[in-house]
Amino acid sequence: MNRARPDSDHDHRGDDLGHLAADAEAALHRAVKTVEFGRHGFAVAVTVFVLLVGLVLPWVDGLAGWQVLLGGTDAIPQLFATTATGFGVLASAVALATRRWWLTWVCAVGGWFAFVDGILAIWSQQSATAPGVAGGGPGIGLVLSAVAMAVLAAQWMRLAFSRP
Repeated sequence: MNRARPDSDHDHRGDDLGHLAADAEAALHRAVKTVEFGRHGFAVAVTVFVLLVGLVLPWVDGLAGWQVLLGGTDAIPQLFATTATGFGVLASAVALATRRWWLTWVCAVGGWFAFVDGILAIWSQQSATAPGVAGGGPGIGLVLSAVAMAVLAAQWMRLAFSRP
């Protein structure tokens, strides 16, 4: 009868080890899906704030970036406003909040796409020469937003490649 007790203790320890192994497996699974930002997370947040400031400043013919986003001007600056807001602000906020590794790639690739849109938007404002037509030059907000997107995309790319 004394033997029954050690066997039940052995079964109990086996259950504990099984739970411990399951917990370790779950923690490993979460770690594979998430990324630690460290100081880069703060840099991303500051750059997103600079991008938001750029959306408030003038972009095209005195219109602010948020007005361009809502359709106040030509298609190319509006495309940049949309991609900068989508990838630069919204996707960055979701990636920072959820810490999902795949979102770092979405932000990196989308950020570079938005940056190219920004360069095209600046070019479109410099190339038109007809008076009274969009093309009087890019506003400070447009230039600031394009630079912020380049910095943001580089930061996201660094974070995306930080995983082995």
